[in-house]
Order: sequence, then structure tokens, then C-alpha cells
Amino acid sequence: MTTTVAPRPSLMKPLVLVLAVLATASAAADEPRVEFEDRFDERLAEGWSWLREEDGAWRLRDGALQIRLLPGHADTVRNALVRPVPERDHRTLAFEVTVVFTVPPKVQYEQAGLTWYQDGQPVFKLVHELVDGEICIIPGKHLTDTHTMQLRLVVSGREYHAQFRPDGKGDFHTAAKGTLPAGGEEHISLQGYHGPDDAEHWVRFENFRILELKD
Repeated sequence: MTTTVAPRPSLMKPLVLVLAVLATASAAADEPRVEFEDRFDERLAEGWSWLREEDGAWRLRDGALQIRLLPGHADTVRNALVRPVPERDHRTLAFEVTVVFTVPPKVQYEQAGLTWYQDGQPVFKLVHELVDGEICIIPGKHLTDTHTMQLRLVVSGREYHAQFRPDGKGDFHTAAKGTLPAGGEEHISLQGYHGPDDAEHWVRFENFRILELKD
């Protein structure tokens, strides 16, 4: 007499599903948490304030904050948009924004990007800047051939990593790393200056985010 053996249910499919769920959960756990985001759609998000605001030299248009680059220096910059840095004890924060020159810069040190303030004073900047006829990332004077640049300032304790990504594509490159001054009231700013006085040069700031990075 022939005995027919019923096929055993496969254990592989449930196992594959479990592994897939665990992998997805692990990947989600490694993703940075968005602490704050402003896409500049219709109005500025709560928490921003202006330093030396000049009416008519900034606007929200086409999903971006647009600021006219006016003559000035770090301590006289007009239309600097600032916000307090979130509490960051024992965690790492990243400050990201995409900066777009709508026309090629022409004035020496014409620039736009992120500036770090402590006790109301600018102490560090990560910017897209024209230096000696060449567009570069400061600090480090990394030359670039694009007018669109994603900037990222990663801060952990007093340590910083200044990073950039041309056209917002590929991996971030490190422009510089170092130490910020200790203590004080901290703010992050979107700003630009050293613009021409005989032409309207506008820069676009797109999708500003503050992320909490996982260790």
C-alpha cells in the first residue's frame, strides 16, 4: 500500500516576512527625526524673527524664501532670518537648507547660506560664496560649478561638521569640522550679503530643516 505524505507547510515565507519587517523597523529607527521644517509655502513658520529687516527685500515665492543680496557685512547684514536653536544636550542636530543663486554672483564675497549666532554675534558661517571670481563653499574654499547647493551644519555638543551637496544630489561632502565657542544663547540664521548696489540679485532658500540624527 502506498502512503501519501502531505506536504509540510513552508517555513520560509513567514521567516522572510519577519526578516523584512525587522529590516524595515531597523531602517526606520536609523532615520533622522524631523525636529522642524519650513518649506516656505505661503507664510513663515512660527519662531522666525528678522535681524535688520528691510521691507521689499525679501519675499515668499514659488515655494522658497527669496532674499535680495544687499551690500553689507557679517555684522551689518540686512534681512537675516533667525530662529533659536532647539535644546540639544546629549544629542546631535543637523541644520539643512538648499541655496540657489538666481543670477550669477558678481561682487567679491557675495554669499548666502547658514550663520550660527551666539549671544547675538555671528561666530560661524557655512555659505556659497564668490571669492576671487570663483564660486566656492566657505569654510574650506571648495570650488563648485553649480548655483544650487544644499548646505548642512551638523552640531554635537561644541563640535560641528560643515557639509555640502551640489544640486542636492549624491553624498554630502565635508567642507570643514571644528569647535564652536562654548555657552551663550544660540540661533541659526538664513542670510546673504555683499550683494551689488546697482542690481537686484535674489537668492532662494528652499526646504529648511532641523533634524535629530541618530548615533
